[in-house]
Amino acid sequence: MKAILSIALLATLLGAAYAENYAVLVAGSNNFYNYRHQSDTCHAYHILLEHGKFKAENIIVFSYNDVASSPQNPFPNTLFNKPTEGPGVDVNKGCVIDYEGADVTPDNYIKVLKGESMSGVGSGKTLESTKEDNVFLAFFDHGASGLIAFPSEYLYANDFVAALTAMKYKKAVYYLEACESGSMFVSLPKNT
Repeated sequence: MKAILSIALLATLLGAAYAENYAVLVAGSNNFYNYRHQSDTCHAYHILLEHGKFKAENIIVFSYNDVASSPQNPFPNTLFNKPTEGPGVDVNKGCVIDYEGADVTPDNYIKVLKGESMSGVGSGKTLESTKEDNVFLAFFDHGASGLIAFPSEYLYANDFVAALTAMKYKKAVYYLEACESGSMFVSLPKNT
């Protein structure tokens, strides 16, 4: 009996040691007037890497990716997350975007969250978390009651909740920065 408990404890400890951290970051908007959404997304990407808890290959980024190159951008090909004296930190530099332009859709986002194949779309990366892993999700855009916005479509709460309940994870944190964001979680099952 002692040997079985020791093996079970060792398996638990090894499982915890091999837990991975995953992230899916989304800038759901396009156009220069939505600058902060793409800036916030790239800033989040760098924060996750800088703290050493996330591997680059475990971070998936959605961004229309049109703000840095916009003719309205007074600092071409750069994004800044906060005002500073001097040039500031360009969060666009080194921000790896997996899905951009027309690939930033609710359908693609849901497929990525569910771990479905994305072959032939963007980088093809999809959420590969298991029930032993931790997942951080962040979404930056506009919203209204029961929906969040993507560049040309909306993601509705019922489809969103279905995707969350299909995900595999041990612990998850969702940072949803959009108006009426709480309305996306109203029908969340108790065991999620």
